[in-house]
Amino acid sequence: MRELTYDDLMEIIRRCAGESDEMAQTTDARDIPFAELGYDSLALMETASMLQRDYGVELPDETVVDIDTPRALVELVNSRLGSAV
Repeated sequence: MRELTYDDLMEIIRRCAGESDEMAQTTDARDIPFAELGYDSLALMETASMLQRDYGVELPDETVVDIDTPRALVELVNSRLGSAV
């Protein structure tokens, strides 16, 4: 299974929740909290569902809501991909 990249994640978020005004004005949001980017917990839950479908990584709800930045979510998914191999 291929690793999740930042660009992959942002595409998935856009498909799930659209592009927020904050995201449209940001070129690199890796370390900006999702809340500041205009994405709430519902958007993250939708994203986690798509990540599970596309990458086969199960992300419990309580884990997803504790993730605060895109970088942290990419790292979590990739760490779980590595342990699943």
